[in-house]
Amino acid sequence: MAYSIDFRHQALLIKERNHLSFEATAERFGVSKMSIFNWSKPIEAQGTRQKPATTIDMEALKREVEQDPDAYQYERAKRFGVIRRTIG
Repeated sequence: MAYSIDFRHQALLIKERNHLSFEATAERFGVSKMSIFNWSKPIEAQGTRQKPATTIDMEALKREVEQDPDAYQYERAKRFGVIRRTIG
């Protein structure tokens, strides 16, 4: 279950004001100790992609499909050197 940011902030605010432990706060709000602990960590931005987006030649893919219409996407991806989602 996902909790709203407002709910999370309120739980952490009450924890801080009342000097509660993670366990006591979790019991008070009916959530797990790990949830309270995770909410207390600063949110970090996800890493940026270090390689450019992969594109494939659509004409080559079209020829590939015409030559081998029964191939699976993962087989085509392997031949093009990309992940399966790129083929999809």
